Amino acid sequence: MNRINKIFITAATALLIMPIANCQVTHPQPDFSRVFNPAIPETVTFAGTVVDLDREDMFERYDRELTSMAYTHGNTLLTLKRANKYFPVILPLLKEANVPEDLIYVACIESNMNPFAVSPAKAAGLWQFMPATGKDYGLEVNEFVDERYDIEKSTKAACRFLKQAYQRFGKWESVAASYNGGMGRISRELDAQKQKSAYDLYLTDETNRYMFRLLAMKEIMENPSKYGFEIDESQLYYPAEYDIVKVNTPVEDWAVWAVNHDTNYMTLREHNPWIRAKSLPNKTGKTYEVKIPKKNSVSRKKQNRKISVKCIQAED
Repeated sequence: MNRINKIFITAATALLIMPIANCQVTHPQPDFSRVFNPAIPETVTFAGTVVDLDREDMFERYDRELTSMAYTHGNTLLTLKRANKYFPVILPLLKEANVPEDLIYVACIESNMNPFAVSPAKAAGLWQFMPATGKDYGLEVNEFVDERYDIEKSTKAACRFLKQAYQRFGKWESVAASYNGGMGRISRELDAQKQKSAYDLYLTDETNRYMFRLLAMKEIMENPSKYGFEIDESQLYYPAEYDIVKVNTPVEDWAVWAVNHDTNYMTLREHNPWIRAKSLPNKTGKTYEVKIPKKNSVSRKKQNRKISVKCIQAED
């Protein structure tokens, strides 16, 4: 190839490349929604105790959970709506047991107020008792009956745990940590690390976060509109009213039993989740209270729509 041809080829190649090299591809800037970080106060209150957030780690741990929970819209929204249904059942039981009302947020973060919740580890119900722990605190757990799903009985069992833990630790934050990490572990760590409060312990990440998840859940549940949760009264869930039927004999077929009591098997299981099979041997003659919802309670148009929980702020 002679010198003139080489110059021609080089010039042609440059002309082909230049438009590509000089071309600037522009993309439209997306219109992002504005994202606001929740304001973090200097102190918060839990179970009657003021929690100082001035310490750097306390501030950051609270900020992490409040920010995370405020933007986990689906679960937080469902928890708010379910609270109107279940808080009126649970709060009187806490008061009766002399357990601070703020401990209801344990159930909120354990199950999102879903009485049918089951964890991968087989913890179950609003309070997420493991099978062995449920039995330790007086709940019947077998293939026919599982009282971890019974709202009243599981709440009473949770109160027994919480009070026992408080007698041991004397601080509700340590009680909360023990609900997640176990009383034995929290006791050992308090002794080993020479501390008096679980706030000051080095624990697993899950347990360290647990106490601050409670604080964040309380804040959002008590001030939902502050965090953008706008709930109309018609969107809330409401407590049912029941006729109670006492059963102290075996039940051969709950579906037949339900029809004989002017309901159906689906409704029976929905309102009595502690029933775990289609029959009940009941060899000991134990008395069970079976809930049959009143007709108005299963109709959204007719049910009592009273807003009975202070943390729910329905929009007009």
